[in-house]
Amino acid sequence: MVEQGSGEERRVTDATEFGRVVVLYGGLSAEREVSLKSGQAVYQALKHSGVDAHGMDVGGDIIEKLQQGRFDRAFIVLHGRGGEDGVMQALLQWLGLPYTGSGVMASALTMDKLITKSVWRGIGLPTPEYVLLDGSVETERQAALLGLPVIVKPVCEGSSIGMTKVEQAGDLHAAWVDAASRDKRVFAERWIHGSEYTAAILGNEVLPLIRVETPNSFYDYQAKYQAETTRYVCPCGLAPEQEKDLQQLALKAFSLLGCEGWGRVDLFVDGEGQTWLIEVNTVPGMTDHSLVPMAAQAVGMDFRTLVWRILETSLETTAVGDTGAPAGANV
Repeated sequence: MVEQGSGEERRVTDATEFGRVVVLYGGLSAEREVSLKSGQAVYQALKHSGVDAHGMDVGGDIIEKLQQGRFDRAFIVLHGRGGEDGVMQALLQWLGLPYTGSGVMASALTMDKLITKSVWRGIGLPTPEYVLLDGSVETERQAALLGLPVIVKPVCEGSSIGMTKVEQAGDLHAAWVDAASRDKRVFAERWIHGSEYTAAILGNEVLPLIRVETPNSFYDYQAKYQAETTRYVCPCGLAPEQEKDLQQLALKAFSLLGCEGWGRVDLFVDGEGQTWLIEVNTVPGMTDHSLVPMAAQAVGMDFRTLVWRILETSLETTAVGDTGAPAGANV
């Protein structure tokens, strides 16, 4: 594991120190079904660890329920919009309720793939070139100039929902239509030919990398949550020094966006050995197909211990009024 080396993580040995914990899951995003599975898994793990945990499927009455519940902290397992984009973090912060994971600003930044890429490019971190699409022939022509294939993505969507690998220029418009049905902003990103890796981050540590292999055209929703043909390789097969370099890059990419607590950074290594950062997930999946639990298992950490460790990050939640912006950022 790679450690950031700054700051002491607060550890808890007595479940009563957490108080009354609400596990927030479900919600209204396109990732609702995954969130329901993740949330139930987290809730059961906390209950088995002796935590006074209470599950809550988030709906329009969330403010009233949180106020009536007299909770001491929240474990956020909401994927996508309304849970991973700073909205829930802002609500909890306003209510004075500590929560797991990244703060308001970092959550909002990383949910927007283009802002994430812009920040990385601005500080010299490697991420693939892209073109913003608007459905016009001109932007589709510009996307084709990236070199086919490209991957077309909604800007603010997760779990590969609305994404299409495009190998022929004539298919760009259909891909844009599909992505635009999910988000009003869509972009095409240069396809990286190489190996896909993911770096799970827990506190100040980066867990062992996992190499993801799928027979699908890319690691899509079906490959992530339904297929039994997806391979997760850990140890990832890289030389120890190369793996350490990728872990340090992932931690830098995560931290410079102001992210904290836990999360996941996805990246590729191309045929020339160049690393490319793809995106950050601040509330990764916690299902039986999910990557963070796999990485934790690789260092001997079972699911209940992982969930406990994530809940400990709620002890570091900043005070009301702190947006969770990167240190020194002028935002």
